[in-house]
Amino acid sequence: MVRTDRRERLRAETTAEIKSVALALMASGGPDAITLRAIAREMGMTANAIYGYFATRDGLVTSLIDDVYTGLADTVDGSWAATDGHGAAVRIQAWADAFRGWALANPEGFRLIYGDPVPGYQAPEGGAAPEAARRVCVGLAGLADAAWPDAEGLYAGSAFEWSDFDAGLLDKVRPRFAELPPAGVALALRIWGHLHGMVSLEVYGHLSRQAVNPDKLFREETRQLVTALGLVPAEAG
Repeated sequence: MVRTDRRERLRAETTAEIKSVALALMASGGPDAITLRAIAREMGMTANAIYGYFATRDGLVTSLIDDVYTGLADTVDGSWAATDGHGAAVRIQAWADAFRGWALANPEGFRLIYGDPVPGYQAPEGGAAPEAARRVCVGLAGLADAAWPDAEGLYAGSAFEWSDFDAGLLDKVRPRFAELPPAGVALALRIWGHLHGMVSLEVYGHLSRQAVNPDKLFREETRQLVTALGLVPAEAG
């Protein structure tokens, strides 16, 4: 039993190291730098030994995506839970801060799930991280749902219909937020566009020469976002 536990622990440690090296290679050489042979070389292992942990490069990439996406889902879900009982503005701003904080702490992970595709990678049927993707999607819909009582009037003339959205998206959103209309789903996508756009610019270094204080810029963006939804920003009480 002791020997078995030790083997399992060593296997888990080596698996974690393989994933860490893969992300480091991506950071230095881009997504096409993720190869099992390159990882083996960095770790001082033979290529055959690496295949004992991951049979294919795509299997490794799928595992990486699932890990980082789940980490993101845990982070934003945690911010939502921590603001339970607060108003919509607080919850939206907290979710936004959590998303940005995770992305800046895990830039390679952000690029892996939202940015640079790994050349030739084929995701399994249903996606690499379907449960984590569902959780993040539901989280964004939750932001729109929280804002909807105040934002609804802004969409009085909305022409959005259910047919305007992907069926897979609606399968994630409608069971959880049955009262949210098509315009509310559009609002969730608009919120996502604001947050993802700003964070992408920062992760990819496009703000480094233009903005001295990206943190201030992001906070003002989220403040203006909640104001545009008819909410009172958290800083204003």
